[in-house]
Amino acid sequence: MSWQDDAGRDLVRSFGERMAMFVRGEGAYLWDDAGRRYLDFLGGIAVNSLGHAHPVFVEALARQAATLTHVSNYFATPPQLQLAATLKRLAGTGERGRVYFGNSGAEANEAAFKLARLHGRESGRPRILTLENAFHGRTMGTLALTGKPAMQEPFSPMVPGVEHIPVTIEALEAALDDTVAALVVEPIQGEAGVVELPEGYLAAARELTSAHGALLIVDEIQTGAGRTGAWFGFQHAGITPDAITVAKGIGGGFPIGALITFGDASELFFPGSHGSTFGGNALGTAVAGAVLGEIERAGLVANAAARGAQIRDAIAGIHSPLVTGCRGQGLLIGIALARPVAGAVVAAAQTHGLIVNAANPSTVRIAPPLTIGDDEIAEFVDLFQASLATATEALLLDDAADAAPAKVNA
Repeated sequence: MSWQDDAGRDLVRSFGERMAMFVRGEGAYLWDDAGRRYLDFLGGIAVNSLGHAHPVFVEALARQAATLTHVSNYFATPPQLQLAATLKRLAGTGERGRVYFGNSGAEANEAAFKLARLHGRESGRPRILTLENAFHGRTMGTLALTGKPAMQEPFSPMVPGVEHIPVTIEALEAALDDTVAALVVEPIQGEAGVVELPEGYLAAARELTSAHGALLIVDEIQTGAGRTGAWFGFQHAGITPDAITVAKGIGGGFPIGALITFGDASELFFPGSHGSTFGGNALGTAVAGAVLGEIERAGLVANAAARGAQIRDAIAGIHSPLVTGCRGQGLLIGIALARPVAGAVVAAAQTHGLIVNAANPSTVRIAPPLTIGDDEIAEFVDLFQASLATATEALLLDDAADAAPAKVNA
């Protein structure tokens, strides 16, 4: 029996077949069960901020596990309070900010959904707006926020009250009125193919939501923790939202998420209105605090900005007919393809020892550790060039086969 047999027999099939069995990681590298090394430029989908087995992560986990792991939210712990204060400082909430801890991005966005509902109930506003092609999670509440009908259809009917609007300022102006409780938006639509919002969108969203008394909730699950070259994606726009959600990179591989509120939105939750057994436990918050501390100490937010620009320049220099450009900010990059063959490019990359991801059929997504430097980028460029060449060769063979005249039997 192989590990593929075990996975096929024992794991729920919602993820399809696993692509490899990884047994060890260090820095920007992974090793499979056969001992082969791979350059990991996906980072667990923007999760492994410090890479694999970073000493700061390992030490914080071991130290806190030997001290105190979980006591329930009837009580506070030092790591919990320290992480909450750190997140408030990095997000710029000021004194009135508050933090709710969960265990994932979906949980953080569920908390944001309930925050919007509380605001709507208090002010008589039944509507919540999100964007077409948005992705906010797979739980029933967050799936309602997700603007992908194909993902929703098997689980209909959705939680009511959510409307998905086109990603334009004009559509937002038309939809936003005094019946809207909240607008929920990603600074960069990661699962849609690393698609940036139109120029000035977040500034317009802030102006319009403020004018109509609606909350502006920014989903920073994929864009937070320094990934875009700022601590949070909304900071590039120079605005102050009412709430943000974070997860993925803040834990560096440990499951943790959070809702961070600003100003009056901080007063909406009341005792008993929301909760999580494991959310904010001492172990998770200690690790996340250490991860954020290392990102800050090592200047990795600035490194994300610089290395992202370096990678985009390097990709522009590849001159492959398959590559038409790049999208995104910092180290969240979507490589646009001329044809819908991202799956083939990703498969070719794996054969060459490179881990990347097909965000959609025409986009290869990369989200490497924030710690990468010149050596890893040079290796990525070599491996990605080889992957594109392999995929192009296969495409040319397929095109030739399609163009060949059909053989006619005598």
